Amino acid sequence: MPLLEIRNLEVRYGKAVAIERVSLRVGLHEVVGVLGSNGAGKTTLLRAISGVLSSVGTVHFEERRIDGMPPHRIVAAGICHCPEGRHLFRELSAEKNLRLGAYLRKNCDEIECDLERVFGLFPTLRARRSQRAGTLSGGEQQMVAIGRALMGKPKLLMLDEPSAGLAPQLKSTIFRAIDDIRRDGTSVLLVEQDASSAQRIVDRIYLLEHGHVVREGASREFFDDREIRRFYLGI
Repeated sequence: MPLLEIRNLEVRYGKAVAIERVSLRVGLHEVVGVLGSNGAGKTTLLRAISGVLSSVGTVHFEERRIDGMPPHRIVAAGICHCPEGRHLFRELSAEKNLRLGAYLRKNCDEIECDLERVFGLFPTLRARRSQRAGTLSGGEQQMVAIGRALMGKPKLLMLDEPSAGLAPQLKSTIFRAIDDIRRDGTSVLLVEQDASSAQRIVDRIYLLEHGHVVREGASREFFDDREIRRFYLGI
């Protein structure tokens, strides 16, 4: 059974349909990419899974139905969402932002262990741990945002455009970290516009267009298809 399974998910903004009859699954230890242009419905999809948006359809996580649950219960179930735009508490230190990701957890020893795990993924943050988040570079802020989500100890990590606005070297750092996160046993649902970078780490891909899944399959199938590369992925 898949870790996450979505069937016929639909989200509306008033009368406008943002996503319609979207079905998707994520397996254990998988990185699944959701690609598509701006306005395709990628962010809406993640927000619906995390309970921020109301939806029609079913969302099962570890065979348990979670659609309709409030966001904090979905986090407690094991899904953590790192949103587009980072949304850090700018006046708080990098470390305090990270620790806020563990607000539902009680075991202090495990929290400290996971903080060390984040510093291992992003060594720069160890040196910046006392620095106000608002004074960090864009790449460092993205590291804090991903690290904060990891501090929730997710079984499924959802990342929305983690490489947006970053220089190529920092993008490489972020994507290496995502691959390491998967190797450590956390499944990842990755929304990304940079198809070239995503192809290095994703196992399977769902292509969204105007709120619909227009194609799905193994990563290699997508990137070996010249027409998809040209018209959908822009590479």
